[in-house]
Amino acid sequence: MENKEAKELLIKYKVGICTDEELAMLESWYLNFEDEATNLISEDVIEAKAKVWVGLPVHTRIGKAVRLWRRIAVAASVVVCMTVSLVYYQSTKDQAVNDLPSLATIVPGGNKAVLTLADGSKIDLNNVSKGTLANQSGITITKAADGQLVYTVVESKGKEHAQFNTIETPRGGYYQISLPDGTKVWLNASSSLTYPTSFVAGERKVNLKGEAYFEVAHDKEAPFKVASNNQVITVLGTHFNVSAYTDENRTVTTLLQGKVKVQLNDMDAYAELNPGEQSILVNRTFKVGKVENDDAIAWKNNVFVFDNEELGSIMRKISRWYDVDVVCPPEMEKMPFAGTVSRNKNIEQALRIMELTGTVHFKVEGRRITVMP
Repeated sequence: MENKEAKELLIKYKVGICTDEELAMLESWYLNFEDEATNLISEDVIEAKAKVWVGLPVHTRIGKAVRLWRRIAVAASVVVCMTVSLVYYQSTKDQAVNDLPSLATIVPGGNKAVLTLADGSKIDLNNVSKGTLANQSGITITKAADGQLVYTVVESKGKEHAQFNTIETPRGGYYQISLPDGTKVWLNASSSLTYPTSFVAGERKVNLKGEAYFEVAHDKEAPFKVASNNQVITVLGTHFNVSAYTDENRTVTTLLQGKVKVQLNDMDAYAELNPGEQSILVNRTFKVGKVENDDAIAWKNNVFVFDNEELGSIMRKISRWYDVDVVCPPEMEKMPFAGTVSRNKNIEQALRIMELTGTVHFKVEGRRITVMP
């Protein structure tokens, strides 16, 4: 596809007027982008591509356009990475992007967490060597070669009183843990999980603050329960994501596999979810709807996916992941934003990509970010 034709199609796609044939051509072009990349360095095409993929409003992405956007999101993130670099060095049109101060020292989050044992002692998991960290009531706690925390049952202690541990990630941290029953948990930034070192017969219960993705080991004799904010999730064995940050006005549960029951604390109100469904708890009321699973757990795959998400919510995610303070004017907090950004990028790159939309800009002072029109 020639540069001129590519530019025209990208612009038509942005305003939502591509025909089915044009959408197919555009999809083929992106899927073959790597082979054709050397011919696609026109400044106008680069700029158009970046703006389409980072700032395309959801209401213009209907029908096949939505499916196209989702199908090639990964390829698009690669494209944006390349285009931002080229725009930054070649383009003079987006002066606001070029004015953004250098923030190379603000790096993305990493494998960081603190483990608090039952006796109150703390272990900084980022600063300890791999191997055995502690032994508690027949349980060995190990830092594995890949960095995750693993609980292994060495000796069954019967009905001995349970001891509780807490793993907590700071802003700019995440961690993976394997519980004594084989359940795997991925903990997002600024989150904590409290759990017994060994589960008693008939029930497995943990407490979550923040966000985590669970792959629960199946045990029909012992339901797995996750308590978070004002709700309790009950499962037998399944994959699901929970976002329950205290600075958000909602608790979101997304089911990827199996079946879950989400119930208000000490009340009869509940919601049952099937794969591909999401419950949102606001003001003690559940709303259930369909959702794209890949979007819900994008953070686990180190990607930010914003699908018509409010800017205030997005900037709270930025704050948690990069450990920065954000000031967002109230009048901009509810502004919808769509785009895909790798969480592996330095904050400088992430903010430049967001600025390419032309709808938002940033003033940076140290580790303080102010959002501006």
